[in-house]
Amino acid sequence: MTLKPPMLTGYRVLDITQFVAGPTCTRILAELGADVIKIELAPHGDRSRIQGIKPRDQKGSSQSTYFFQHNHSKRSLALLWKHPRSTEILKALIAKVDVLVENFAPGVMARAGLGYEELRKLNCKLVMCSISVAGQVGPLSAQPGYDYIAAAYAGVTDQIGEANGSPAQFTIAIGDVSTGVAAAMAVGFALLHRERTGEGQYIDSAILDTYFHMHEVNVPRVALRGEKFVPKRTGSQHPDGGPTGLFRCSDGSYINITALAHQWEQIATALGRPELVSDPRFKDARARRDNNDQIKMLIEQWLGEFPSREAAIRVLEKHRVPCAPVLTLNEAVAHEHLRQRKTVRHVEDPLIGGFDIPGLPVKFSRWADRTDVRADLLGQHNEEVLRELVGLSEVEIEGLYRDKVLVRDAALDER
Repeated sequence: MTLKPPMLTGYRVLDITQFVAGPTCTRILAELGADVIKIELAPHGDRSRIQGIKPRDQKGSSQSTYFFQHNHSKRSLALLWKHPRSTEILKALIAKVDVLVENFAPGVMARAGLGYEELRKLNCKLVMCSISVAGQVGPLSAQPGYDYIAAAYAGVTDQIGEANGSPAQFTIAIGDVSTGVAAAMAVGFALLHRERTGEGQYIDSAILDTYFHMHEVNVPRVALRGEKFVPKRTGSQHPDGGPTGLFRCSDGSYINITALAHQWEQIATALGRPELVSDPRFKDARARRDNNDQIKMLIEQWLGEFPSREAAIRVLEKHRVPCAPVLTLNEAVAHEHLRQRKTVRHVEDPLIGGFDIPGLPVKFSRWADRTDVRADLLGQHNEEVLRELVGLSEVEIEGLYRDKVLVRDAALDER
């Protein structure tokens, strides 16, 4: 019996995205076997190519660690955007792909003659996913911006920071990456739908929607209580108590304790204070929430008795109290658990050398992690893609280079 291609092998994806959210979506599809053709806009390609660490001895190279992390496992085709020949090439490709992912501002694709209604005439089975800050429709749809703009609109930024201070800006791409993961999930479901019905569809993915989806318990509270309930910033402690939050150790490091209501007795026992279980201040979840500051003080006093964070964690773990050291990124990258699971993945680039990037966030029993991870230079597969999918001749391709419709990294010529 002949086995069918596994996972997404055999599917083609056209990627017209930049930075993080869109590239995350298509990178996941590429990791799972799809042939992802990344369209990069001439002359410089994906704007993330100028970010991160670049090769020391290749000053003119477009390669960078930032680009590699978010765009490995794809083929690069670099075109001059809005040139008539580029539009023809894109439409020829769209007729032959399964998925198109783009993250221009709403309306850009339609103005270029590449809106979904136009493209479905070329390919009725096309699954098209548009990723934007606030979505394709609604009062904010024309709002330009990035991850942090969406977080601000979603009521997320306002909840981060010290109780008596200003809101804080987090410095990781929570919304971008999460939106990319959600978009990849949506594309997978749309392909499953197509397998069952034969019809493609359009997906509208917004970073703002992703952020709002992250709220845990407060949306119903606001809906029911209105202005009587306004979530407040609580710094290092969860507002509902627990205790759940960050606690300072004697050596200046921190641990996280995340306890549910039924685990208070375990904490009291670990602290050597069993009487706290019946203390009126802490008798139930509401009482502990109202006396959260006192709980924090008790725990940090107890932590102060240990010579190190690790010694305190051993006692907490003995009593099955959910806890963890608050690791620096340097410590996390070196952690044996993350490296063994390939959560931290080591890669090699011919120009940059060896370095670490995040691995795929899920593991499949029928699909092994890629070991041949690489990221293309700008325009590295121009000729290959145009010959293979568009049927252009060498003479036609040379003409496109001559007219500057096609561009590619100078390092490719040196090779």
